[in-house]
Amino acid sequence: MSSSPTDDVIVRPATTRDEATLARLSARLAGFELPAWRTAAEIARADARGMIAAIRARHPDDCVYVAERDGVPVGCLHILATTDFFGRHHAHISVIATSAAAEGTGVGRAMMAFAEAWARERGLSLLTLHVFAANTRARRFYEQAGMMPEFLKYAKRL
Repeated sequence: MSSSPTDDVIVRPATTRDEATLARLSARLAGFELPAWRTAAEIARADARGMIAAIRARHPDDCVYVAERDGVPVGCLHILATTDFFGRHHAHISVIATSAAAEGTGVGRAMMAFAEAWARERGLSLLTLHVFAANTRARRFYEQAGMMPEFLKYAKRL
């Protein structure tokens, strides 16, 4: 029996022992041309802070996971159940990131599949996420995973 590229990826709940790993992976979330009013450091800090807070809060509908390959952390996922402006209860990916070495090796696909299963287990029929417009690599990945744009956010620096 042949194995798919994601068969060797284990997705497990994150713990407080993973905080340094999550901070390191968060730095990967700004690896593209950012708007002039954003910095890579502020993005990394905000995402790491959100994941660490979720781990410490231990809410069953606000979860952080670490993807591992051969016992080595290669990605992270922060997913939560939330309600949108229109009243629809759905799953939202707050963070999904892989290590540079794991990029293009199936880790992202494994985490997306995990996120979809997480949502289905909760009876949620919609999965959302936000992505910077200039992050074309991530946008292409999400579209290949069957996602499509829904909103565009416009901003003007004053």
